[in-house]
Amino acid sequence: MKINKPKRLSLVEQVTKQIEDLIHQNYWQVGEKLPPEKELMEQFDVSRNTLREAVRALVHVGLLETKQGSGTIVLSSSVFGAVLTKYIEQRSLLHILEVRMALESEAASLAAERRTDDHLSKMEKNLQACEIAFKQNDLAAYLTADIHFHQAIVEASENSLLIDLYSTFSDSLYYSVEQNISDLQTNQDEQKIHEQLFYAIKEQQVTKANHIVRSYLLKRKERLV
Repeated sequence: MKINKPKRLSLVEQVTKQIEDLIHQNYWQVGEKLPPEKELMEQFDVSRNTLREAVRALVHVGLLETKQGSGTIVLSSSVFGAVLTKYIEQRSLLHILEVRMALESEAASLAAERRTDDHLSKMEKNLQACEIAFKQNDLAAYLTADIHFHQAIVEASENSLLIDLYSTFSDSLYYSVEQNISDLQTNQDEQKIHEQLFYAIKEQQVTKANHIVRSYLLKRKERLV
């Protein structure tokens, strides 16, 4: 049997391990924000790139979370707990996406058949709100407008039971959309898909509207899996 010599840890791996140990020892507690990047660079005596690689690795396993304008926050006190939480969240998101696919694809088909000028006006208003939020890089405003756009499509289905079902789904819908779109700049195709869906409904292209929704959510599902 061939025994390989143990490899020395890279600088990135050393910093990653130190941050992980500090969190495990409650030096930084769950929910607490890490010090600014410059301060951490000085504490660990490493370059910006090395620190960012280490943080990115811990974000990937779910120990940390980075949000634009909010800094880096501790999500879990152990890698095992973070991985377990992430797994549960993924399963939850998967189920939400499957329900969205069933409800939203049918709603898009019915909306294309039954939409009125009032329905189209409401969709277009929310579509414009999405566009403004996107240009201003306002994620919170974009998420709200995005959800209202989907709700307007469901309302255009003129199916009261479908509308009621979808309204009870609002919390899960927000969670799903929020997890799918964590950064507007890396989701620039999002607005184009909205526009394509709007015009398919406006032109009463039933099959196309259904296909746009199913294709989009299938890609999200594949990425999650």
